[in-house]
Parts: sequence; C-alpha cells; structure tokens
Amino acid sequence: MTLGLVGILVSLVLLITLAYRGVTIVVAAPISALVAMVFSGAPILANYTEIFMPALANFIGQYFPMFLTGAIFGKLMTMAGYATDIARVVTRWLGPNRALLATVLTTALLTYGGISVFVVVFVMFPLARELFRAADIPRRLIPGAIAHGMLTFTMTALPGSPQVQNIIPGQAFQTNTFAAPGVGILGGTVIFILGMLWLEHRKRQLAARGEHFTDPTALELRNGAGADMGAGAAEMSVGDGSSPGSSAGQTRTSHGPGAAVAHTTDSTSPAPTGTPGMLTPPNHVFPFIPVLLVFALNFGCTMLLFPAMDWGHLQEDKYGGIGLDDRTGSWAVLCALAGAIVVILLMNVRHLRWILRGITDGARNALLPIFNTASEVGYGAVVASLAAFMVIRDGIFGVSENALVASALSTSTISGVTGSASGGMTIALNALGEELRDLAVDQGISLEAMHRITAMASGGLDSMPHNGAVITLIIVCGMTHRESYKDVGVVSLVIPVLVTAALIPVVLAVGSF
Repeated sequence: MTLGLVGILVSLVLLITLAYRGVTIVVAAPISALVAMVFSGAPILANYTEIFMPALANFIGQYFPMFLTGAIFGKLMTMAGYATDIARVVTRWLGPNRALLATVLTTALLTYGGISVFVVVFVMFPLARELFRAADIPRRLIPGAIAHGMLTFTMTALPGSPQVQNIIPGQAFQTNTFAAPGVGILGGTVIFILGMLWLEHRKRQLAARGEHFTDPTALELRNGAGADMGAGAAEMSVGDGSSPGSSAGQTRTSHGPGAAVAHTTDSTSPAPTGTPGMLTPPNHVFPFIPVLLVFALNFGCTMLLFPAMDWGHLQEDKYGGIGLDDRTGSWAVLCALAGAIVVILLMNVRHLRWILRGITDGARNALLPIFNTASEVGYGAVVASLAAFMVIRDGIFGVSENALVASALSTSTISGVTGSASGGMTIALNALGEELRDLAVDQGISLEAMHRITAMASGGLDSMPHNGAVITLIIVCGMTHRESYKDVGVVSLVIPVLVTAALIPVVLAVGSF
C-alpha cells in the first residue's frame, strides 16, 4: 500500500513537471498513469483500455458539444469583430484612468457572455496594453488584471455562467448553471472587490517604487529593446491545451480547455474589411447582442422552456433512463451557444461565405482542449481505481465528514495537482460524486449549495504555476512567472480559496440561497 501511495505521488509530480515543460496532456496523462500502475502492480494494458480510455471517452461524450459550440462561438465573435468592439466600448466608457477596472470588467463581460477564457486572452491583451500605456501602469500587472476577469468570479461563482466549470457539477448533483444564485453572487462580489483592492494596491506600490509602463520586461532585456511583447505566444506549447505548429493560411495561437484564436493570414482570401482576420461591426450595439442572447437563452431554457416541456421519452432505454435534471445545465448552455452562433451568422449574412470559415476553425480549435482535459480525467480514473487511492479517500473524509467540506477539499486539491479546474473537478466527482451527493442528502445540505461551492472550489488551487491558462496568459502578455505570477496567484488562487472557505460555514449555518 505504501509503495502504491508513493507511486501516485510520483505520478502527480511527473504530470505537473511534464505539463509545466510544455508536454501535451494527451501524452503526459497516460505516461503518468503508467507510473502509478507500475508502483501499484496493477495490470497496465487492462487499466489503459478498460479504465483510462472509457473515462476519457465518457468525458468527451458528455462535454464535447459545449467545447465545440464554445470554440465556434468564440471564433465567430472574433471574426465578426464583436469581441474587440465590446472591449473598446467598455474601456471607452470607463476611460484610461481606470485601466485596471476597465480591463477586469471587459474580460469578465466577455467570459460571462460565453467566450472561452483562451479566446479572451488574445482579445484583451492588445487592448489592455494600450490602456496601461495611457495610464502609465507597469506591464507586469496586465496578466493579473486579465486573470481576475476570466479565471475567478465569472468562471465559477456567478450563476448562469456558460463556462464548463459551472456545468460539470450539474451532472453530479442534478442541478443547473443557476444553482444557489445568492451564494454565487455573494462569493463572486467579494472575490471581485478583493481582487480589485489587491490590483489597485499593487499599482500604487509599483508606482511608489518608480516603476512605469515603459520599463523593459525580462523578454526585452533578453532580446533587446523593441522585442515584440507576446509575439512568441503563437508558437509556444503550454501544458494544458496548446500545440505548436500552423497550417496553410493560418497561425494558431496556443490554447487550453476552451478554444484558441486562429488569426487568418491567407492573402488570397482576406477579411472583407480593413482589419486582417475580422470584420468591422456596423455599430456598437450589434456586438452585445450575441453575448446577451447567451444569458437570455440559458436562463429561458433552464427556468421556463425546459420545465414546461414533456420529457417522458427520456425514460426509454435508448436514452439511458435519464431525467431532465441530469441534463438541464448542459442542454441549456448548448442551446444558448448554438442560438448565439446562428444569430452571429444572420447578422453577418452579407459576409456569410467568409465568416462560415470560422465554424471550421472553431471546430478544429475545440479538439485539443477537450482531449487534454479528457486525458486528465482518464488519468484520474486510473488513480481512483488503485487500492492505494482508498487511503487518500479516507484521508479526505477524515478531515471532515461534512459533504460540503469534503467536496470542496477534494475538488480543490485535485484541481491544484492537475492544474485544471474542469479536469480536477471531474476526477473528484467521478471518484466521490455519488457518495458526496448521498451524504449531502443525509445531512440535509442543499445540492444547489454543493454545486456552487464545488464549482468555486475548482477555481482556486487550479491556478498553480503549471496551469495551462496561467502559462498561456503570461506568455501572451510577454511576461515571465517571476514578473507577473504573484499578482495572478493572489487574484485567481489565494482570494478564491479564502472566499470559498469563508462561504462554507455561512452556507452550513443559513443554508443555500
């Protein structure tokens, strides 16, 4: 048993190391699982084909529609020029003197509107850079500001978020994306306020030290003055979902469990307007329509349409005997994103032939992210099947037999180890979800509260330095971990963990709200 525990620990260290060094999780996960199997003396081939691969396939089967529609939606929002225009409108409203707030709110709006966090990175960086230049804020704070808007309150806390991290708990607890709205709004508000206070504090602190926007970055010191900030991001491979290389006519940026931006550079088929790779919206209203539509359709399907429909056919054997509660969250988001995609196409019908290419690019961009996350889930399934894992399970419940505490602890810990909120949460819920649900029911804990706290717990320790989104963000912004991770870590790791921990006793005392 001891050797098996050592094997699990070694395999985790190997997974983190390989991910941090840019090895795709599709390769790193089975290698790490192999190490755990060897230490435990488990049959290798049987575990790979009968445990690892079915777990991988099951995750893809459940969540690929969301990855696909999310990637296509993000690509079309970029090609139509909507994402960039939204960012510019919001920053114009707030002004350059509020560069930090403008960057955070714009990023949050895009993320909550359904655009993948990895699309948002590439949209926001050039705009944030100009805002920070006008306000003379050191560039090292750009990754922290973007991270605060995309990796915290909009990803896991706010009810109705279409991000996959808010969908996964619904499968385990039979809830929807609007579960425990009061808890989510309270937690999200506190996270937002504390994050802004930290960023403003850091801005004043760096200004007192005499730092300015024009101070050379580590990249510029290595490569000389004028080195292109973030230019190498498109060719960098990051552990949680990016892949180097390009195809004819395209340069694809690195990406993670969401989607990437594919910048069209085909000179034989340029964008119909002046900006390479995107259209110019006819006004500043159009860009907000798809984002608002995602929320409206998600809410309408969840609260009004689906409950009013007859779902008796779901009891047929060919549908696995599922109920509406098992799929409400994922189906509502799927319909919302699909409807927004159709609306974008209709609003750009004059350029339909060109913009339809975004569907192919978006579909391509969805493949590697979901395979990376699914591979992590396969790794987790193998580890959970080993006898030594029972010691870990008993240790989690040994800390507390309270379902809410155990769910938050297991999800947060595994998300931190894997460097993935969605992967870590899926691993934890696959291994312990049924037991946690039954325990919550026995203890009178609301399953909606279980959903919200579990989702929020996934979005804390996952932001360790080896997290794919963190690596991509810092690379795109032309920074290093030494320069920017402190701020990214505080806003996306320390604050969410503390707020989630503080919410647990509140929920246990007053219940879900």
